[in-house]
Order: sequence, then structure tokens, then C-alpha cells
Amino acid sequence: MRVLVTGATGYIGGRLVPELLEAGHEVRCLARSPERLRDHPWRADVEVVQGDVLERTSLDAALDGVDVAYYLVHAMGGGPSFAQLDRESAQTFADAACSAGVERIVYLGGLTPQGEQLSPHLRSRAQVGEIFLAASVPAVVLKAAIILGSGSASFEMLRYLTERLPVMTTPRWVSNRIQPIAVRDVLRLLVKSASLPEDVNRAFDIGGHDVFTYTEMIQRFARVASIPKRMIIPLPVLSPGLSSLWVGTITPVPGSIARPLVESLRHEVVCREDDLADLLDDHERLSFDEAVRLALARIREARVATRWSSAAWPTAPSDPLPTDPDWAGGSLYEDKRERVVAASRDTLWRVIEGIGGDNGWYSWPLAWAARGWLDRLSGGVGLRRGRRDPTRLRNGESLDFWRVEAIERGSLLRLRAEMRLPGLAWFELRAAERDGATVYSQRALFHPRGLGGHLYWWGVTPFHGIIFGSMARNIAAKAEHEENVRKESARTGDGKPGQQRGTPAIQK
Repeated sequence: MRVLVTGATGYIGGRLVPELLEAGHEVRCLARSPERLRDHPWRADVEVVQGDVLERTSLDAALDGVDVAYYLVHAMGGGPSFAQLDRESAQTFADAACSAGVERIVYLGGLTPQGEQLSPHLRSRAQVGEIFLAASVPAVVLKAAIILGSGSASFEMLRYLTERLPVMTTPRWVSNRIQPIAVRDVLRLLVKSASLPEDVNRAFDIGGHDVFTYTEMIQRFARVASIPKRMIIPLPVLSPGLSSLWVGTITPVPGSIARPLVESLRHEVVCREDDLADLLDDHERLSFDEAVRLALARIREARVATRWSSAAWPTAPSDPLPTDPDWAGGSLYEDKRERVVAASRDTLWRVIEGIGGDNGWYSWPLAWAARGWLDRLSGGVGLRRGRRDPTRLRNGESLDFWRVEAIERGSLLRLRAEMRLPGLAWFELRAAERDGATVYSQRALFHPRGLGGHLYWWGVTPFHGIIFGSMARNIAAKAEHEENVRKESARTGDGKPGQQRGTPAIQK
């Protein structure tokens, strides 16, 4: 079948596309920024249409000739009007699918309890499912609770809470029952849902075989990860708001994302039926332990295909870019550094592409950590999102409190700031060859908003020499060290890079 996938830059969508291709389907992706799909290994095998689920014209083009449309869009942390945005997007998509003659819509929503006051995000997801089920196009709405997989927000929350806190005080919701499901099982059910009979138009609960409280999940995770049993002390006074701040402090998941996750855990989310498994004759499910073991192996082996932070709401269309001719955005402050590097361009590029995450930022770790903590305290993402892969970056993915806005492998890495700032900020790192020499250059760019933005820039300018100057020196020194190691390995013939004797450690 010809299949459309929305949300292909997100956690589930980015994993669903290769599964659909493997099943023999012809896949088309709808993306606001097609360049964000450029570095995915399956990019050459799919058709990409630029557009948005709120734009009817682009939807008409994307849905033309499509048999099955997957809707994997949700305004998680999308601001105070996210529910209205969700409803408008879903209704526009349903109308466009009807006009295009689509045979089925498949939507992944959240598992909801009956007869309870739902959290705003769970309620919004339920409303989206109702919109699709009320449309003239047959729909399948899959409703899942916690999805266990390397890089999922729920898994990262569970993992970091368990690994970092031998003793923890927790809210009452840790005693609620939850039926998690492995991401591998979710993907298989999504693929198979495309072939359901035409008369099927309903919602299905999907979950794994295991039902645990969150406390039990923490202890089982600890056992699978071979770490000591955790001491858990429930406290009745922790509200969802306080809980999300607590989760945002301990884990890489920011408060804006942690809050809807925490609010959903206030309910018991257990499947009331397993009808989809009967319809598809698919009762295979990974156990909780198997799902955790598989996810941890993917993380250790740096084979995480997508992460929760893969998806991001775009900046406003009017937001300028530092590449705009004559800079259409008004004031633009710049800090530029450049150094000649005694290393090949390829070696320098490997250091540039490896920046951030566990590799650090090659400049005053305490200052970067403090900036990350300040960002977390103000409700931002902080530094702890890290990297998906220790050596390779993709266009559009998150990198600590930056997002990769452009990458030209071997020459340019441009990052756009996602920390809380009174303006827009970018950081560019370049590797070039000039007059037979390798040159490293970096630019910090800041577009202030209002008087506060100008005051912010001039307030931090005295520290630029320390932060950005040492970064340029240390990146150059790291590249030169790597080049010396490579040459020494080639000279001795062992072919293995290693620690060169007498080389000083480079500060992260």
C-alpha cells in the first residue's frame, strides 16, 4: 500500500518508517522541515512532502493517492493552547483524508481510565481519537500507556530516577497500576493495523503482558540493570506540578514534558480488552524485563534510532536565520574565533561532530553545568538531553540544550539554542582548508529581543573570552592530539588509536 506517515521526525514516526518499508509498503512522509530527515538511513527509500497538518493545501498534496495515513502528531509541551491546536490539526487532517479518498487513518494515543477526570494532555489525546473515529474515513486508534524503548521519554524518566536515586521520596501515584508495552510491540501493531478489515472503526487498548505499579517498575528495572534495590518513600504532599519539577531536576526530561507524563501516571492505566491481538492473531509481547534489557543494550551499543527529544515545535516562520541576506532580523551580536590547527580537516571535523553530551564542550565544565542548571530552574531543557549517538549527528536532532539546525559533514555544524534566552542564539563550528592549512572557526550569534536581550548580551560578554576562547583552543588541541595519535599508530603499524605518552589531557 501507499502509506503516509506524519511525525516522521519524532520518536515513534522515525522508527515506524523503516518497519513499513520492511513490510513492503511505499512510504511518503509529511514534514515541516524535510531537511531534518536528510540523515536518516531510510531517507533515500521514501518520498518526502513539505507541509504541516494544519495546512490543507500541503495535506491535499501529501494524501494524494494514499491508502493508509498514520497520524503521529501531538503537541507535547506545546504551550497553553496545545489542546485547541491538537483538535484543529486532527480535524483538518480527517477532512483532507476524506477528500483524498484515504481508506484508513491509524492514530497512536494514550491509554485512559473510565469515569475519571483526565489530565489535560490525556484528555486532548482522547479528543483527537474521537475526531478520527467520527470521521467518514475508517480509523484505528491505538491507546498505549508507558512505552518502553531506548530513547523514549517514559523510559528515560524511569531509567534516570532508578539509576540516580538509591533513596527517593515519591508521590502517591507510584502505587497506581500501569500496563507498559515495548516499543517493538507498538511498532508491529501499528504496521499490522494498516491491513485490518474495512469495517473496523474503533479504539483498541494495547499493552504488554505485565501489570506493575511504578514502584515495582523501579525495582524491576534496578534488578535488570544489576543495581541495588531502591528505597522508596511515598509522600502524599507531592502534587503533579511538584512531581514534574522533581523529575525535571533528576532526569534529562524537562518539566514541560515531565508534567504531562506525571499527570498521566495519576491514573491506573490498564488495558480493559485485548481485541486487537485477537483480530490480528498477534499475542506476542516482550516482557517488561526483556524490553528493559533490550533498551539498555541499545544505549550501551549507541544504537538508539530515535529519542523523545527528536521532535520539536518549530520557531515561528518569521524568525530570521543567521544566513539571511543582509540579516532581516535587526540587531545581531557576534563573537568569532579562529585558529590554525596542526591536523587534517577530517580529524578536526571528527572532534567538531563529537562535541557535547559525554564528550563535553571543551571549555570550563563548571560554567556549562551552571548554565544548564539555570536553564532547568527556569523551565528550560538544560544540558542533560545529551546526544543520541556519541560520534554522529543528524540534522534536526537535539544536542544538550541546542538543536542541530544545519550540518554539512566535513565543514559546518550550526546549532540553534533551545535554552531559555531573551532572544535567538546560534553557535557555528567550521572546519576548512586555507592556503594549505587546516583552519577551525567558531561563531556565537545572538539576536536580542527587547532591552532585556541587549542587557543579557552585554552582561555575558566579559565571559566570552574565557568560555569561547578556551573552547577554540581546546578543540584545536584535541584535534592535534588525535592527529598525533593517528600518525603514531600508522608509524608503529598497530592501527589502533590510543593515549599518546606525554600528551596533556584536554579539558572537556
